[in-house]
Amino acid sequence: MAEEISIHYAPRDTGWIEVICGCMFSGKTEELIRRLKRAEIARQQTAIFKPRIDKRFSDDHIVSHSDDRLKSVVVDSALEIPPFVKDAKVVGIDEAQFFGMDLVDVCESLATAGKRVIVAGLDQDYRGIPFEPIPQLLAVAEYITKTLAICVVCGNPADRTQRKTHQSERVIVGATDIYEARCRKCFVPPEY
Repeated sequence: MAEEISIHYAPRDTGWIEVICGCMFSGKTEELIRRLKRAEIARQQTAIFKPRIDKRFSDDHIVSHSDDRLKSVVVDSALEIPPFVKDAKVVGIDEAQFFGMDLVDVCESLATAGKRVIVAGLDQDYRGIPFEPIPQLLAVAEYITKTLAICVVCGNPADRTQRKTHQSERVIVGATDIYEARCRKCFVPPEY
């Protein structure tokens, strides 16, 4: 379980960026939902976003693999997010790797405007290569959580996403039908 930000160290009178990253099946969306639900319990207005490309479990909710879910606004681009934020104190963004580099400027702008911005996404693609814009978000974030899954081959902590098909496009939306979690030792990068 990720450690909650200590109230003693939480910024006051300013915004900030939190990044939750890791491989597939590591609990990124589950952690994002947990933080957003806690904000809602604290009566903080939230605005939650997901990319239109991710229709695996729902058209209009962010959904974890354990079927936790929260209603979200579906957008095609990170540039569409700011007009929806308005009075929200906390902004949640899932599947950040699908938004591209514009997401970095959007998150920076929201945090500068006093928002708590929580972003979840893959930090590596299926080849083990850093998946933009997560590396850039990690560089500007105040808080970072790296989640680990369990390697399906050996049971070690896993931080890689193994693609089980021979498709070579960088972005292919899928779940256990296409991907599995692997540790460094068991991960086999594609040769194509």
